[in-house]
Parts: sequence; structure tokens; C-alpha cells
Amino acid sequence: MKVLGNGVDIVSNSRIKKAITNYNFIKRIYSSSEIKGSKKILNKTNFFAKRFAAKEAFAKSLGTGFRDGINFRDISIKNNTSGKPSIYISKKIKQLIKKKFKISKFRIFLSLSDEDKYSIAFVIIEKTK
Repeated sequence: MKVLGNGVDIVSNSRIKKAITNYNFIKRIYSSSEIKGSKKILNKTNFFAKRFAAKEAFAKSLGTGFRDGINFRDISIKNNTSGKPSIYISKKIKQLIKKKFKISKFRIFLSLSDEDKYSIAFVIIEKTK
């Protein structure tokens, strides 16, 4: 396994709880599928906080943060039927990764966790054959 980048982020759930009262914040940060998915969730604060942390961790794993035209909505977090989270990225970010790391194929690993006060995310980008 060739690790190209890793990133971690922790966020205060109370900060996100306050932020998501502003629908403009939600529209600026979260994809339409994430917003739709939140409708089925009782604890919206932790749902959105984990996704916010995942997007930040992913940007850190790139080594760039949110610059070069990358924005939060280029990154979407989805869970499979058993609850495992995955990162989906825009074509723009896929091209950036291929160009920056001079590779053709890669995988992204994501781990999320939350407690009462904090949510955390860890991301690894791996080169594949």
C-alpha cells in the first residue's frame, strides 16, 4: 500500500449545531444528497458534524486544504446499507489527485466517529495498481 496522503479533523458538535440553523451554511457546505440524507436522521448535529470533519480531513489529506478551486460541495459523504461511510469526489478533484500525485488509480479510506461534544474523521488516500 502506497499512502499518498492522510488527514484528520475534529469538530465541536456545538459549533455545527449553531451553524446548521443557517440554511445558507448547509447549502454552501453539503451536497444535495447529504442534505436529502439528513432528513432521515434524528441527530442532525452529529450527522452534519461528521461530514464537515470528513471534508476537512480529506482536504488535509490532499496537502492543499480548500484552495485551487476546491470547495466543500466537491466532496460528498455517503453511507452504505450497513453504515460504512465513503467519500465521493467531483471530477475536478479526481483530476487534481491524478495530476498532483502523478497516478492513474487511487482509493480513499474514511473513518468517522462522534461523541456528545465532538466528531472526528480520518482519511487516507492510497495509490492502487
